[in-house]
Amino acid sequence: MMNAVEASERLIELVRGNDDIANHADGCDAGTMAAAESDLGVAFPPSYRRLVEEFGTWDIAGEEFLGVYQTPAMGQKLLGSVTETLDARSQYGMPSDLIVAMFDGMGGLVVLDSSQANQGGEYPVLVWNPGVADRESMERLGDDFGSFAFALCQRAVTRWRESG
Repeated sequence: MMNAVEASERLIELVRGNDDIANHADGCDAGTMAAAESDLGVAFPPSYRRLVEEFGTWDIAGEEFLGVYQTPAMGQKLLGSVTETLDARSQYGMPSDLIVAMFDGMGGLVVLDSSQANQGGEYPVLVWNPGVADRESMERLGDDFGSFAFALCQRAVTRWRESG
């Protein structure tokens, strides 16, 4: 069985091997990664960190991940997970130990829960809906980001290719 970081490596191969249906930025250097974690007040789990280092932000076969990136228009502002997490905290009262990784398409946020780190430093992947304070009612999508994201993207690519 693959560990979370190995799953992230497989996802990197999947994105690079399907460049006709995938997009990504140029990655994230150590300084930008440290600034993102500092702004959020929480460290990224290893599998998410690996993907953000590689791509910054990315999408494949319709699955979009926020990651961490900057644009010339926004200057030094860290976009993606940083902006969306800080906005959800200030506007909707999202707990400060959650990190937004993507949107679920139904008004919820796919988040990484840093309060439940496992031995490898990975966080479970949950769905947080604005206004929900009870963690017990949050849907659990996966035990770690790398495995969750790889499985999601692998399914999306398969569906895309089969419908092509």
